[in-house]
Amino acid sequence: MRALTSFALVALGVLLSGCMSAQDLRAADEAKCRAYGFKHNNDAFAECLQRIELDRRAESREMRRIDPFLQPRVIYRPVIVRPPAP
Repeated sequence: MRALTSFALVALGVLLSGCMSAQDLRAADEAKCRAYGFKHNNDAFAECLQRIELDRRAESREMRRIDPFLQPRVIYRPVIVRPPAP
């Protein structure tokens, strides 16, 4: 039982470590662009941020295409309407 609890806590920690807020994501993107050598508050820096966001969106679309569980689900249930009996 103790091993199961420990495993659950470790799994939860790993799961939560992948979560980033929008501010954290923006800061990471800005740090990446600065690491590439772009200066803050100019067109090249803004283009760098835009390319990172476009890459992230393209990757998200690709994952939705590959993983069928990420596809939106449509549930169709036909309704049969019979005329009233005479």
